[in-house]
Amino acid sequence: MQRRNITRNEWIITLIIKISGYSSILFVSLIFIFLMREGLPALGDVPAASLFGERWYPIEGYYSIWPLLFGSLVVTIGAILLAIPLGVGTSVYISEVAHPTIKAILKPLIEVLAGLPSVVLGFLGIQVAVPFLRRALDLPTGLTAFSGAVLLAMIATPTIVSITEDALNTVPSAYRQAALAVGATQWQTIWGVTLPAARSGVLTAVMLGVGRAIGETMAVMMVTGNAAVLPHGLNAFFLPVRTMTATIASEMGEVANGSPHYHVLFFIGIFLFVLSLVINILASSVSLRSKKRAERVLS
Repeated sequence: MQRRNITRNEWIITLIIKISGYSSILFVSLIFIFLMREGLPALGDVPAASLFGERWYPIEGYYSIWPLLFGSLVVTIGAILLAIPLGVGTSVYISEVAHPTIKAILKPLIEVLAGLPSVVLGFLGIQVAVPFLRRALDLPTGLTAFSGAVLLAMIATPTIVSITEDALNTVPSAYRQAALAVGATQWQTIWGVTLPAARSGVLTAVMLGVGRAIGETMAVMMVTGNAAVLPHGLNAFFLPVRTMTATIASEMGEVANGSPHYHVLFFIGIFLFVLSLVINILASSVSLRSKKRAERVLS
């Protein structure tokens, strides 16, 4: 009787887990269908020369997505260039170097930073980072792509730190002991043994950080200047830009339902959805390949 009850409970739990998994796929599919339904009409309502030109000025019928796409890429690339060394270095310090007391303090602080609302970071960026960068770099305005990259790096770094540290902690201690036994220093062990062994987790952390940076809205909208100008050259990092997410957030509430402008904003949403999906698929595939490679080595 008791065994029958256990079997029944296992069946119910398994059913709940399956329903949860299938429902997540259903929700994502419904979101994608909705975006396609509302965004694809832009291809028929807006001429291709306007949709893929160089200007975003909806009042005059210019709906080019290139300034917005490249603005997002400029800010995201800058954020990742800042967040990767900071995030990986911090996770290495916490996992491999820091005293347990310091680790117990730093880890919760980083988790608190990950939980800060982006609008709070945007406010801090306007009040602190923007004036400082304007004076330090002698810029006409501090509302630039670089300011957005700095804030996005602060947002993406906790994600990178958390996942990278978990990956480093899963590396068997025998790897470190073997490296130290043959005469390697602590830093040689970290960079030559521990980090390569946790490579899949580090790559996954970086990709998820990229996804977080691309999808951020409020902080970027507050500090990048919101100038829909096509970036040219490296000086684009120090000029105002506008991202795709900021455009949707700032203009969706003002457009007429069913207008070309309305459909173009949803078309931009399709771009964001596909970018985030590709990044998550790449992260999952990298992690899966690394796990299979580790299983082959162990077997």
